[in-house]
Amino acid sequence: MKRLVAGAAALAAGLGVARWAASRGRMPGAVKDPLESSRWLGITINRPPDEVAPGGRLPEPLSRMDAEVRMNRAPGDRGTEVYARPRAQRAGADAVLARLRGEDPRTEIRTALRETKSLLETGDVLRSDEEIGTTRPTMPGKVLDMALGRAAEGGRL
Repeated sequence: MKRLVAGAAALAAGLGVARWAASRGRMPGAVKDPLESSRWLGITINRPPDEVAPGGRLPEPLSRMDAEVRMNRAPGDRGTEVYARPRAQRAGADAVLARLRGEDPRTEIRTALRETKSLLETGDVLRSDEEIGTTRPTMPGKVLDMALGRAAEGGRL
């Protein structure tokens, strides 16, 4: 229990330092990368291009996004590569705070790409334990609920 409380305190302190550094213009190296917000996010879908975008229309998860989208035939005739990046890009401290609040447009693009792949390959958008994700009264349970809520963003869990 002591380790859990210490870990939660360290996490809270780390978030506080990150917020303070963002407000002072002192950001980590990865955030300072000028190309970070303009990089294309990509995914390979095991379907030919005419099934991914019939008639040039994007699948629903991608069509609702304000993003630039491009598609290529995957090497070795292994499906279609779909790339997307947000049109509206944030910079500086605003980008750091948006990422901490979970409002990063790149996160929404990642989720849309993952949903598109799942929808086209399986016919359904797969979710992780949504029915089980009830609020748990313990600290580990709350951490688990938070991780399950953000699982679609990073594709892990």
